[in-house]
Amino acid sequence: MNRKMLLPVIAVLCGTQGATAQDAEPLATLPAAILPPALPWSGASEQLIVAKSHPWITPAERSDFATTPRYDETWAWLERLAAASPLITVERFGRTGEGRDLLMVRASKGGAGKPVVLVQAGIHAGEIDGKDAGLMLLRDIAQRGKDGLLDQVDLVFVPIYDIDGHERMSRWNFPALRGPLEKGYVGNARNINLNRDYAKADAPETRAMIALLQRLDPILYIDCHVSDGFDMQYDVTFTYAGWGRYAYHRATADWLMGRFGPHVTAALDQAGHVPTIYPSPVDTRDPAKGIRQAPEGPRYSTGYGDFIGVPTVLVENHMLKPYRQRVLGTYVLLEAALKLAGEDKDSIIAAKARDRASRPATMLARWKMATQPVDWIENFKGVAFTTYRSAATGRLEQRWTGKPIQFRMPIIGQEPVETVTLPKAWWIPPAQTDVIDRLRLHNIRFETIAAPRTLTLDQVHVHEPALQRAQDGRLPLKARFTHENRTQTMPAGTIRVPSDQPLGLLAAALLEPEAPDSFLAWGFFPEMLSPSPGAEDFVRAPLAEALLARDASVRQAFEARLAADPAFAADPDARLDWLTDRLPDCSPFHHLYPIRREP
Repeated sequence: MNRKMLLPVIAVLCGTQGATAQDAEPLATLPAAILPPALPWSGASEQLIVAKSHPWITPAERSDFATTPRYDETWAWLERLAAASPLITVERFGRTGEGRDLLMVRASKGGAGKPVVLVQAGIHAGEIDGKDAGLMLLRDIAQRGKDGLLDQVDLVFVPIYDIDGHERMSRWNFPALRGPLEKGYVGNARNINLNRDYAKADAPETRAMIALLQRLDPILYIDCHVSDGFDMQYDVTFTYAGWGRYAYHRATADWLMGRFGPHVTAALDQAGHVPTIYPSPVDTRDPAKGIRQAPEGPRYSTGYGDFIGVPTVLVENHMLKPYRQRVLGTYVLLEAALKLAGEDKDSIIAAKARDRASRPATMLARWKMATQPVDWIENFKGVAFTTYRSAATGRLEQRWTGKPIQFRMPIIGQEPVETVTLPKAWWIPPAQTDVIDRLRLHNIRFETIAAPRTLTLDQVHVHEPALQRAQDGRLPLKARFTHENRTQTMPAGTIRVPSDQPLGLLAAALLEPEAPDSFLAWGFFPEMLSPSPGAEDFVRAPLAEALLARDASVRQAFEARLAADPAFAADPDARLDWLTDRLPDCSPFHHLYPIRREP
């Protein structure tokens, strides 16, 4: 593509006037120039669209699904619906970083203690299918006779989760998505990806959502997204924590896999859609290598739902399907989910209770891709591609043809690498206020000691700490760890977090240093990286020698370490650091994890 051809494309994507009038090309040429051909589609769900003259047509329907409404227009439309129907109320449940009100819509026939289905849209603000599907469904509940969906459950709908990102609309955002014309940005006002923030809870939006989850304790939590990856025939895909296969809480995972998946798939099939479990590719350049299934931590909505014992569904509509098709598919899924939740409410509540009564003794901390497939999808509905030599990259790039194909798709699972045994409790010094505040936010139970207490606890040493590239407002940390029991006095105000509690597994995911979503992994303890107060090696070495001579336990541990770790034995600085850390007045911070474990 030469410069004359490229300029109008960039102008269209960015929403700028970068091209002259004579250079400009019609907008209709953009999908052909940028995106692969769309597969033809027609389905029974098209009957859900109301006529242009309908008084309750949604903004997306009015535009033939070319656009999606802004925040203010969405709010105004919902307020009008609430004013016209006793079934609908609009509430604020928090504020964004830029001060916008977070909105939730409750659709209810009343009745105390009725279980809730919680649906959220726009946690990635450009992936906004759920918002427009939800508006249509709320309209049909309030005005078109579908109020029977509320006989057994209430619906709570968050139309836009990342509002600040949503309002940064641009044609350049999410360019792989086939509509709407302008889309929101992926991060919030601090460029935090909110679907990576459930564990560390840095964003005000996340804190508000966690509080809402605790307030509602839903029997089903649905998070609406749009996928990336590769072209395929499937239009509506969905999954659960660890694809169900690797979920920690089995009762809710088994309900999702055994009841939700088949029920929703049947409804989508009947409506003319092509659903499947979300296929996350191992290699987008070669889809036939397989699709990945893996455990998840609580940074994600699905992982967090698993750790707190709430059945959670991730909807991942296919990016290259037209916006109209994706919105209608989401509508069908949400309606089917509401019906099923009402039918199965008692069994879901029982499954949640069984999960919360469980007390896992271990937690998977690291894993690796399995060498052999754990399963296969026979006749996977893919799309053919060719390759061409790109002048931009200098390599072969894909060009999807729009031609349907089928092939046998391997499912690539994971194998455990490191598993941690949960302690009886974690002890957290009172100065760690950021950590304590987040434990309180997550509703993790703990006790506070009123007087100093001397205990023998597991002290974690941090080795070879390495800061990673900035991510979601943090500098994540990778390291390796060793453990040793030490007798020490914990000051008054220290908190004790028992693992024997309903959220003990979540506590472990946050407090075990090896866990991928731990506070340590997210870089919460920069004080550990400060060096010990200075002394030259010619001073430290004699002190270390004196320690070896006078303390038999240190000498024995040192000799054992030398024998077991040749790299350590060959590293004079590591040896000296190890011994210096054991001097009576050594730094209480340097490479020491401040949270102790009660064996």
